[in-house]
Amino acid sequence: QVQLDESGGGSVQAGGSLRLSCAASGSATNTTCGAWFRQAPGEDREGVARIEGDGTTTYADFVKGRFAISMDSAKTHLYLQMNSLKPEDTAMYYCRRGWGPPGACDYRYWGQGTQVIVAS
Repeated sequence: QVQLDESGGGSVQAGGSLRLSCAASGSATNTTCGAWFRQAPGEDREGVARIEGDGTTTYADFVKGRFAISMDSAKTHLYLQMNSLKPEDTAMYYCRRGWGPPGACDYRYWGQGTQVIVAS
């Protein structure tokens, strides 16, 4: 069954915004920490942002000040608010969820990905 379901991707002009959502279901609803990764064509998958169970957030340098990761109080939804988008942000975005103390999240679930395209 679907454990993580991403949505919110799409096409946008440079400078625009998108909000990605990752809904947890089944056993994934018990997870406490999460992260967003992305993969552009021909590139390796890279970490974008993560959030710990205590709410601490960490961002890759290339998105600092532009993106914000958050989780609802029930921990059923993970979000990524993306502002001031650039063409180089074009990629498939994936969410991950898991358990663990801050800095040591054991990611057990992957989403299927949602495509983000930023036109110049």
